[in-house]
Amino acid sequence: MRPVNLLPYEQRRRAPREAAAGGGKGAHGVLAVLTVLLALVAGYVLTSNQVTDNQNQTVAAKAEADRLEAKAALAADYVDFAAIAEQRVASVVGVAQARFDWERFMRELSRIMPEGSWLQSSDASVTGALGTAETTAPAPAAAAVGPSATLVGCTPHQSDVAALMVRLRQLHRVNDVELVESAQEQAGQLATFESCGRLYSFELTLSFDATQPASEAPPGASRVPASLGGGS
Repeated sequence: MRPVNLLPYEQRRRAPREAAAGGGKGAHGVLAVLTVLLALVAGYVLTSNQVTDNQNQTVAAKAEADRLEAKAALAADYVDFAAIAEQRVASVVGVAQARFDWERFMRELSRIMPEGSWLQSSDASVTGALGTAETTAPAPAAAAVGPSATLVGCTPHQSDVAALMVRLRQLHRVNDVELVESAQEQAGQLATFESCGRLYSFELTLSFDATQPASEAPPGASRVPASLGGGS
């Protein structure tokens, strides 16, 4: 006969197969919990690493922006310096272009002045706009385009004015000499710097070429050369 266990089911000793079946369910639960915890930890680590990377990228981007800003500021200083240098060069060029060559003009003029003659005043401009001395003769109708000069002085004879005009036409870059006035001021009076007295006063207007000619004026000498209307 098959034996019958009369003990209640709750008090019966479990068989090894049933115990193993019950223990397997608990192990599966533990593994599921561990898996969830591991996924949470992995997600936290990944999120934390991503945040750290973003922070590092932000710091690097800020440092690069600061470097580029400093470089741009330095380049702006160079641009400002270049602009200032260009303005100064343009200013110097403008001054040079507006400068009348008084040194050469006076040096040449001193060689051709007739004996006993002198200048009372002189004026010149590279634009032809002259503030000439007061004269009784009217000013030329056509305005000068190139440089021009006005000479006012005294000379012993009327013929000296004509000789001076011939010599002036031979000066550097002079293309025309116009007589504005030539007359004896006061016969019998002594000549002074302010008044020609018994001598002849003259006023001449010189016009110059706008561009420098190919030939230069002759070198200096103790006497007026023949090329300037003199006798040497």
